[in-house]
Amino acid sequence: MSSSLAVAGTYLIQTIFGLYLLAILLRFLLQIARADFYNPVCHTIVKITNPLLQPLRRITPGLFGLDIAALILGLMVQTASICLILILHGYQLPSLLPLFGWAFIGTLSLVLNIYFFALIAVIILSWVAPHSQNPLAMLIQQLIEPVMRPVRRLMPNLGGLDLSPIVIFIAINLVKIVLLQPVAMALQIPSGLMLGL
Repeated sequence: MSSSLAVAGTYLIQTIFGLYLLAILLRFLLQIARADFYNPVCHTIVKITNPLLQPLRRITPGLFGLDIAALILGLMVQTASICLILILHGYQLPSLLPLFGWAFIGTLSLVLNIYFFALIAVIILSWVAPHSQNPLAMLIQQLIEPVMRPVRRLMPNLGGLDLSPIVIFIAINLVKIVLLQPVAMALQIPSGLMLGL
């Protein structure tokens, strides 16, 4: 296969699988945040993820209130995208252990990216529409609030100035630098392969 077709195929695979993986992870994170599932955006996420998630839930019980089936489905989608991209470029598939390691690191990195960009959205919304009743704006606020609340408790009172987003940005980048990048190098994850990295 020509390199331009392989690049185009990689782009399509990463876009389609990436959007579906994003929907799965958002559903998982919104359940942890106890977001309002009557929100129309939540309804859309549920409709998109239910066809694959419901059968998996029948054989995978939850654990400590976590939707383990959603995590497993996310890792399966990530693994499938890796395999398709490797096959598309003519590479041999690695053994299962490195493959699952790659999928785990990519999925964890995508979760960090979700929080990173949700924080940016919350900051922008606080400037342009601080009391917006838009369903998406409300959902982003519900997603990020459980992460910001404990950080706010630890921060000194600065007279209404909320520095918790900066602390969370620093924490996200430190996790990527100290944990994810060294592990990705140790696992020899090829550049441009992973959704989330």
